[in-house]
Amino acid sequence: MLERFFHLKERGTTAGTELRGAFATFLTMAYIIFVNPDILSHAGVPKASAVACTAAAAGLCCILMGFASNFPMALASGMGLNAFVASIALDQKSWHIGMGLIVLDGIVVLALVLCGLREAVLNAIPRDLRRAIGAGIGLFIAFVGAVNARFVVVPKDTLFVLGQAPGAVMPPVGFGGLRSPEAAVAMVGLLITAFLMARRVKGAIVLGILLTTAVAFSFGIAEAPKGFHAPSFEAAFHADVMGALKWSFMPLLMAIVMVDFFDTIGTVTGIAEQANLQDERGRIPGIRAILVVDSLAASIGGLFGASSVTCYVESAAGVSEGARTGLSSVFVGLMFLVCIFAAPVAGIVPGAATAPALIVVGFLMAGQIARIDFTKYDTAIPAFVTLVTLPFTYSISHGIGFGFITYVAIKVLSLRLREVHPLMYFIAAAFAAYFIWGKI
Repeated sequence: MLERFFHLKERGTTAGTELRGAFATFLTMAYIIFVNPDILSHAGVPKASAVACTAAAAGLCCILMGFASNFPMALASGMGLNAFVASIALDQKSWHIGMGLIVLDGIVVLALVLCGLREAVLNAIPRDLRRAIGAGIGLFIAFVGAVNARFVVVPKDTLFVLGQAPGAVMPPVGFGGLRSPEAAVAMVGLLITAFLMARRVKGAIVLGILLTTAVAFSFGIAEAPKGFHAPSFEAAFHADVMGALKWSFMPLLMAIVMVDFFDTIGTVTGIAEQANLQDERGRIPGIRAILVVDSLAASIGGLFGASSVTCYVESAAGVSEGARTGLSSVFVGLMFLVCIFAAPVAGIVPGAATAPALIVVGFLMAGQIARIDFTKYDTAIPAFVTLVTLPFTYSISHGIGFGFITYVAIKVLSLRLREVHPLMYFIAAAFAAYFIWGKI
């Protein structure tokens, strides 16, 4: 039955491989079960309920993605937008308004998918720019891993020095040291994972995470769960959609739609490139279903009081382990659903244990850089702009935007207007307006 539905042999995989890939993906994104509630709780969302709602929303959306698209993509509440929702809630003194905006975001983006605009935009992007997006996401993942590992730190006085003392030599980020237990554990984990990868050991990333977690216990940065509690869905189904329809909220809604629209396009492109799930023209089979589910997921997240649920770049960890079908997404979804009742177990794996996996996955995805034709400056320079701005701005959508604006500008200045897809002009203009007047 699994073979007939998910076409495992056709994609060169097995149920066991999909399960292993799902485990790798889940371990690298399980942190959201605790990070998301912590962020939302500052805005008034009941924290204990937010844990169960975050796990439930992620689980349902992952299973929906697996069955609807047969694509190895996992979903959960998105980082960044959850903080934005929290800031709206604090400003309006009601987190229900923020969740209402997220529900509307999913509806708007779904309409754009059904009319074919989102898919058309994806197909209008030049192939080298798509490769740059995939590689840029790899660098972004590696940067996230380096920060989680405490290899990279933000100096406490950076903002003060940069803002108050022009000319002072103080980088926005600095280097950590192995005196930190987290950094020491992450360094050991990186060496373990790299060794397993070099030896071509199957399940190297998963084994690396598990072995690093064992090391983390000896350093005192991981601990067994202290107890279990019954799940609560108090935060679910309280989104104030009607309240979010006020005209004064429209700029905020459009900003959310802009970020959601292009974050997913970038993530799906990167995962498809890594998994080699594209046709000879670079198009992704079943892209419409993927985008429809992602759009629905945003609204589901808002309804559950868990902020926008979106595609996760950490899906690359599962792809690196061999996941090639939606079966891995279904497995990830089931793991999240289990965490509704056993959330403390998911918290055993510390960030220092998953950080090496993120760095290694970033390395694998960054291989797309070698496929970019750097002799064609009109596409290579925009591709490079995408590569550097995507991780440095800590935003997939901003990296894409700067790359698109650069691409269109070079073509226009070179008087090669016909080489640019009409949609790219509109997108570049929209990004330019967003960067000038946007609210995020």
